[in-house]
Amino acid sequence: MVKYVEPDQILVKMPSLRAVKSFVAAAKYQNFTRAAEALCVTQAAISRQIRELEASLGVALFKRAGRAVELTEAGIIFYDAAYLSFVNIAQAAQRIKATEEANKELTICCSPAFSSLWLSSCLPDFISKYPDININIVTTSDFLHIEPGVHPDVFINKIMDPREGYQSIPLFFDLIYPVCSPLFLQKHSEIAELEGLRATQLLNLSPYGRSQVAEHVDWGVWFNSLNPELAIDEKLQLFNANDYNMIIQMALSHKGVCLGWNHLVAHLVEQGLLVRVGASELSYKEKMHYLTYAENHRNRKILDLFKGWFLEIVKDEPTSLIS
Repeated sequence: MVKYVEPDQILVKMPSLRAVKSFVAAAKYQNFTRAAEALCVTQAAISRQIRELEASLGVALFKRAGRAVELTEAGIIFYDAAYLSFVNIAQAAQRIKATEEANKELTICCSPAFSSLWLSSCLPDFISKYPDININIVTTSDFLHIEPGVHPDVFINKIMDPREGYQSIPLFFDLIYPVCSPLFLQKHSEIAELEGLRATQLLNLSPYGRSQVAEHVDWGVWFNSLNPELAIDEKLQLFNANDYNMIIQMALSHKGVCLGWNHLVAHLVEQGLLVRVGASELSYKEKMHYLTYAENHRNRKILDLFKGWFLEIVKDEPTSLIS
């Protein structure tokens, strides 16, 4: 049996919102023409709506004096209530819209090197497939001390579970080998051998300001892992910087040899911008990279789309742990 609903007296007696909207605009600008321009309608439409509203209320809302209009006492009372109501409605709509837009965003936190050398070349594919998802990239070299107010949905780094409420997926481990520009190798063919490499200009990634839970790998660690007798000493030509992007740019500019993390430099080698130096390489299987994501993400669908896309690409890494 259908339940009968009594007429809602408030809604039934409510004036037309379109008419009230025209009234508020006319009262705000004290001119029907300007009100029409503000609402992108004709002046005739504004006049008609206000006449209907005055007829509905049974009272004049404006004193007309040529082109200008002034509110009557009743008009002032009605304007104060109507304008405040419209402000509340507009603010509520904006909050809803902002929440909906936030649900379409994904904030990814990674190192500056991973952002510029990996994401910048791969992420356009994700953006083209899912243009409605807004991507925010936050880079840092200190994942243990994220700037206050920043709450990434996804971390890509070497720290497993950087904070409470996140889960981690192992991605791949480090494969590291020397790289330089083709021109530098042409001018210094002796660097193909370890002794010659040890005597050339080495571009070294220093650990300063790069807080990580993982052990740092530099030329000293790399040479020592291959042969303890090749340990770095003070006579070597070392240029030190804690910015891997700078190190790579110097290598591209024929300034020396740097250690190349395969996931960061493989595409540069494929393009012929960098070349591998010699045949020596080292795998550090204990140095895993992780995709860490918020367990209770506000939009699970967006997170799952990114995870699926990202893991599919990572599967192609030679040291990938994704089956």
